[in-house]
Amino acid sequence: MSHEPDRILLAFTRALRAAGVRVTHDRAAHFLTAAAIVGLADPAGVYVAGRATLCSGPDDLERFDRVFEAWFGDRSGLPRSIPRERPQDVAAPLPVTDDPDGAAWQGERDLVHAAASEAEILRHRDVAALDAAQKAVLDAMIRALRPHPPVRRASRHTPWRRGEVDLQRTLRSSLQLMGEPAQVRHRRRGTEARRVVLLLDVSASMRPYADALLRLAHTLVATRAPVEVFTLGTRLTRITTALRTADPDRALVRAGDEVPDWAGGTRLGETLEAFLDRWGARGMARGAVVVVFSDGWERGDAQLLGDQMARLGRLAHRVVWVNPHRGKDGYEPVQQGIVAALPHCDHFVAGHSLRAFEQVLEVVGGA
Repeated sequence: MSHEPDRILLAFTRALRAAGVRVTHDRAAHFLTAAAIVGLADPAGVYVAGRATLCSGPDDLERFDRVFEAWFGDRSGLPRSIPRERPQDVAAPLPVTDDPDGAAWQGERDLVHAAASEAEILRHRDVAALDAAQKAVLDAMIRALRPHPPVRRASRHTPWRRGEVDLQRTLRSSLQLMGEPAQVRHRRRGTEARRVVLLLDVSASMRPYADALLRLAHTLVATRAPVEVFTLGTRLTRITTALRTADPDRALVRAGDEVPDWAGGTRLGETLEAFLDRWGARGMARGAVVVVFSDGWERGDAQLLGDQMARLGRLAHRVVWVNPHRGKDGYEPVQQGIVAALPHCDHFVAGHSLRAFEQVLEVVGGA
């Protein structure tokens, strides 16, 4: 039988559903879990947890605020994203006078601008420094990302209004007119999604970032573009099939069951060689955008890693190395793995926060 707080929260989700918010069973379960983590004694935490787990779009946020206020009463101290009442359009021009109320309005506006939203703060926070409640919000924000996969020129042509003359279509049109001159037809090369290969370091030094990186990989796999995902540690493991599960939590559980070397050692050179021998050289890495998520702590032979990165660079269209320490003050790429790999990388970017993940997706999409 449910506890009384759970019954209250479940009744709140039913009220949201009645207000037009699409609250599924999974979202309601995630909301109960997040609320239990932040604690029911923290109204602001429950509010943020509810917005992160129950809302799926901008329209849901306004409905959520109204139902939350009606259900739980006083919302003093809670963040607000919308005003209580929308201002009416006024056709008459505002008088330019010294209005004492104008000073008060200016003070309120300055206060609103000074208070940054918690979501914006989380976008720039280091993933490794977040607590459980903040990670739950971050997971929802990663799930809301909409990456655009890179594209390449296709081998086939498509009709177009200008460009190269399409002789076959032009002649066919002329024959239909009994040899009379016909409108000149044009064509161009079409585009198709370029393959993306993600190589995730799951060694002990990358453990604080592994969960967020897997969720980012799940978001890329969900685009239905040709995306392949492997983990690197002491061995190579392909987890693409596991990450094709629609629910991200279940996908991560399935991926965890397949990876035998979580938080183990790091042999980047050997695992990268295994990837190239078994998958990459046979076509997976040819013309692809290969993204390596690793801090570069190589326990094996750094020379081997450099040789395999050079080999990868000759096969791939672009090689992107994502290092979670790249965006931190005072960081210098002095690890032997990074020193060996950097000469063969096209991009070296940070990967420690949601904002850094967004920049990674921009680099990949523009490759």
